[in-house]
Amino acid sequence: MNSSLLRRFGFYFAGLAIGLVLFAFFVKGRGVRCEFAYLPNARTLKNIRIKERRFSPEIRQLMDNNEIDSTEISNILRDGDVDFSRSKAKVDADTCKVYIIEGTLRNKNIELTVHNCDSTALMKTIKIID
Repeated sequence: MNSSLLRRFGFYFAGLAIGLVLFAFFVKGRGVRCEFAYLPNARTLKNIRIKERRFSPEIRQLMDNNEIDSTEISNILRDGDVDFSRSKAKVDADTCKVYIIEGTLRNKNIELTVHNCDSTALMKTIKIID
């Protein structure tokens, strides 16, 4: 390879690195939170998190009995894994998508069933799995 071409690549990557450092510095100073949500699991969970949450009577009863709280559900929606093979993501426009989210709650594996509608997310069921 030609040494002038290598030199150009060196300048390019050095400038790119300096630009990324400056960009990160300015973005961090503004309190902007960067979030990597490009994979299907992350996009789905983010889509559910930003919507108004509603709870089924079953989950509401668990919350009333202090067996679970909304913070724990938020943690599941942040750290959980969507089981796309059992979820019903391809439905008609007038029905809600149904997602099965697997996560941990107090060191137990659980499944949270969420009905993801246009403007709301209904937490339908939660159960312990083996």
